[in-house]
Amino acid sequence: MTDNSNPPGKPPKGGAGLEEARLRQQAIGVKLRHMFDEVVNEPVPDEFLDILRRADDRASGEGGS
Repeated sequence: MTDNSNPPGKPPKGGAGLEEARLRQQAIGVKLRHMFDEVVNEPVPDEFLDILRRADDRASGEGGS
């Protein structure tokens, strides 16, 4: 016996499932890239920049503490 549940011209259910999974993964990738771009483009807070400057000064011996 054969399974004739798919009409002619339509991909088998497994193929459609794979295509759907690929489309889902692609959509997730697009959203993740968008979120990453938003985070990368956020300005660095002045307080954090001050902390980094002080750490650099200490590392180079300019801190004088």
